[in-house]
Amino acid sequence: MITGGTMARRAVGSLIAFFLLLAAAPAVAAESAAELISTFRLNHGEIRVVRDATLDRIALEQARAMASKDDLSHEVLGPFARRIAPARAGHAAENIAYGHDSFEKTLGQWIDSSGHRRNLLLHNASRVGVASARDASGKRTYWAMVIAGDYEPKPGKGKRDKEPLVAVKREADSSSRPKANGCHIKLLSLCI
Repeated sequence: MITGGTMARRAVGSLIAFFLLLAAAPAVAAESAAELISTFRLNHGEIRVVRDATLDRIALEQARAMASKDDLSHEVLGPFARRIAPARAGHAAENIAYGHDSFEKTLGQWIDSSGHRRNLLLHNASRVGVASARDASGKRTYWAMVIAGDYEPKPGKGKRDKEPLVAVKREADSSSRPKANGCHIKLLSLCI
């Protein structure tokens, strides 16, 4: 005979198993996403990227914020330069999207967009984070990808990139290391 207490324990156990499965899903998706991005990069003369826990967290926070507000925006959690600072990256870029349920379709959309493609092929990027989240209705999936590389020696000042397309965020030379002049991040000649 099954008692009410036994049924309650089974229900709680099922819920815990469901949430553990749900929590593990983004990690699997991010790993395969890193492989898909690496394959694309290698086919275009760039180096492989590996999944990075800090970038995964930054991407997940971005995807969840966009989904909760149902707003496709790089600024939903504040400026990218501030959000990427914990990654201590020498250069980084962000792609966002919504609509597709699979990463493969989202990646295809980014590859077909010149600004997003440029971010995917960020020179000497070595790390990536990818995440998705659904809006409250469960009908729309939001995606965020953050790709980053370490500090590189600069031969001299070059021309700055033009402002990227909407839904493409690129921060070249963003730095979270404090400079001798007290700057934590230098962005377009602004010391933050």
